[in-house]
Amino acid sequence: MKALVFLGTNKVGLVDKPIPQCGPGDVVIRTTMSSICTSDVHTIAGAIAIPVGRTLGHESVGRIYQMGSRVTGFNEGDRVAVGALTPCGQCDYCQRGYSTQCGGALGGFKWTTQREGNLSEYFVVNDASYNLTPIPDSVTDEQALYATDVLSTGIAAAEHANIPVGGTVVVLAQGPVGLCATIGARLLGAGLIITTATKPERQALSKRVGADVVLDPHRCDVVEEVRALVGPEGVDSAIEALGTHETFEQAVRLIKPGGTVANAGYHGWKSQAPLPIPIISFGMGMNAKTIRGLLAPGGREHLTRMLRLLQSGRVNPTPLTSHRFDFSEAERAFQLMVRKGEEIIKPMISYEGDEW
Repeated sequence: MKALVFLGTNKVGLVDKPIPQCGPGDVVIRTTMSSICTSDVHTIAGAIAIPVGRTLGHESVGRIYQMGSRVTGFNEGDRVAVGALTPCGQCDYCQRGYSTQCGGALGGFKWTTQREGNLSEYFVVNDASYNLTPIPDSVTDEQALYATDVLSTGIAAAEHANIPVGGTVVVLAQGPVGLCATIGARLLGAGLIITTATKPERQALSKRVGADVVLDPHRCDVVEEVRALVGPEGVDSAIEALGTHETFEQAVRLIKPGGTVANAGYHGWKSQAPLPIPIISFGMGMNAKTIRGLLAPGGREHLTRMLRLLQSGRVNPTPLTSHRFDFSEAERAFQLMVRKGEEIIKPMISYEGDEW
């Protein structure tokens, strides 16, 4: 099979690898569609150490090719989705309700970092009974791909931000996760959604998916503009969706006492220095502000709920799709994500030779 792999800092390429085999509790999926996440770009830039030759990716859907002996409830050929996190469901972290940390810090994020990713013609899903989800007939592969990561992450960010119904929220940055956080904020009943975006196409898309006000941080002081809109105390909630020191500090400054910052950004790609917490804005540590780091929950139940939102038409993230490629063009698609070329937002990659 072909797989897109890490070849060195900011270098990727398609190589031949054996079709993987599954263990008793696993399944092998034949891939039908994948996407590339910005976190993949950060990883190959050096934010997380991975071995040369590691298959990249954590956003793929497909059909069951092979099943382990202990897997039940599925059949070969079933169209299925799997989340960007694949917890075991058994360890202490999973049992305590922190499946994103399965086995230790970020252990649930197995793709690429812990083992082979799924930007390949076939891939293995560990603990399939816990992680695998049938895709409803009315949900397309493209829609299901959003549920595997960015939509799940964006909605999780909105949930972790504790947005009160009718409340105020700022979403800092409108990349794919930020845009999906805007979708989530609208879905959860925010009364005023303020976002930040520098590119005109992102600004327009932000309005389309639910923003009431879009600010350009290159043209204004975001904190001052938000306070002019909502009052000097700030907003109920802020979602950091970029992963920079500047946006993290803005998020802390923007929320009112008792408010919540939900951090969905991938930090470390731009700087690995300690994150700044402005002491005055933090009330010397005594103004009841909450900062919550998060990943999209893994597991079948969560992914089923995301697919249900797509099936019912409650949400539609597909306007984020900006490019389409065949798998043979995956390297070019990845480099466009690295350079942010051609106004790329979210690329969809289709696999040829689907015999199902």
